[in-house]
Amino acid sequence: MQEPSESQTTTRPAGRAGSGEVLVEVTGLHKAFGKLQVLKGVDFEVHRGEVIVLLGPSGSGKSTLLRCINSLEEAQKGTIRVGDVTVHCGDWGRHYREAVHGVRVQCGMVFQDFNLFPHKSVTENIIEAPMLVKGMKKDEAVKRAHELLEQVGLSDRADYYPSQISGGQKQRVAIARALAMDPKLMLFDEPTSALDPELIGEVLKVMKDLADEGMTMIVVTHEMGFARDVASRAIFMDEGVFVEEDAPENLFFHPKHERTKSFLRHILPKKGDSEERVAGGAPLGMGRNAPESAAGSGPRETGTNDTAIPQIPLSGGPMGEVPLPPGDEEL
Repeated sequence: MQEPSESQTTTRPAGRAGSGEVLVEVTGLHKAFGKLQVLKGVDFEVHRGEVIVLLGPSGSGKSTLLRCINSLEEAQKGTIRVGDVTVHCGDWGRHYREAVHGVRVQCGMVFQDFNLFPHKSVTENIIEAPMLVKGMKKDEAVKRAHELLEQVGLSDRADYYPSQISGGQKQRVAIARALAMDPKLMLFDEPTSALDPELIGEVLKVMKDLADEGMTMIVVTHEMGFARDVASRAIFMDEGVFVEEDAPENLFFHPKHERTKSFLRHILPKKGDSEERVAGGAPLGMGRNAPESAAGSGPRETGTNDTAIPQIPLSGGPMGEVPLPPGDEEL
């Protein structure tokens, strides 16, 4: 067998097994689009209650991995287990279809582009799947939808249509829709990438609340403040393999692999930069005169190659909305 190159060698954390049962187990997962190998034998486990953040450049296989877990994409080889249901990839027939269905009903997925039905109201979007898939009665589904809308801070938008609400509100509706199926696992595929900066905070706030409640989550994101504060583990992917994984504070501040270091140098803000607005509009002043609170509270890590990570913006509006800067009120 050919020895893996450095870019295909995974650095795994020592002694960081999650608590509780293994909810998700992926073994030897391979996925190709024609001749392009997107996933090259991915293996990993997710314990119940863990929040896993997947990082990596475009085309590294992050989104494809999520889509393979709930069989929106069919992998050619490997196994995927969620709960007590195992899908043998590359198989076919009735047992395979039943296994795929058994995994899907345990997973909720939130996409970067919302994917709401434009001709249905917010409530109708949420009740569709529970009624069709689980056979829930309409009155019960509507009651559950209203509970979820209150949970994500949108109880006053129940009868609105997607065209009448903001991007951040659409994404919160999408989260409520996914939660309506009472999933054991939530998959987030870059849920804030299509949002204006000032709307990101409200979505991250809902996701943080879910994590605090013990929801098991796999998140593809480049929101480094969220990853640092919420994730149990951060995993860096490149060229279809896991290159390095560790606790976020270790991976961000003390990466071991050169490819990880190169990637982080491009996405982490640097000291000396002009004041930027990152992670949903939270000001990050990295200049010499920047206030200490701009880069988050508490002492700053040393030996970080001049990088710092912003806090999640949790102040401002009731769902974490950050006020517009002076002069932009009319935008």
